[in-house]
Amino acid sequence: MTENSSLKDTSNMKKAWIIYALIILLVVLALVFIVADDNEEKLFFSLMTVAAAYVFRPTDRFMKRKIAQFMGSAEDKDAK
Repeated sequence: MTENSSLKDTSNMKKAWIIYALIILLVVLALVFIVADDNEEKLFFSLMTVAAAYVFRPTDRFMKRKIAQFMGSAEDKDAK
């Protein structure tokens, strides 16, 4: 049961990081295609948005808390 809950938690963590990456990608695309006026701004918005997302990325502890809040922990589901 511990391995099963660990696999579920790992799967949920991967899903959360994929969602985070997709949100960042959408923000980059919006800034590049909607906000930027010239090529210099397009380059700046694309590079700096990704850099800021990397620097200010959520910690694993925060991600685990939010996953437990929204999806429920795998250990809680096994206990029921």
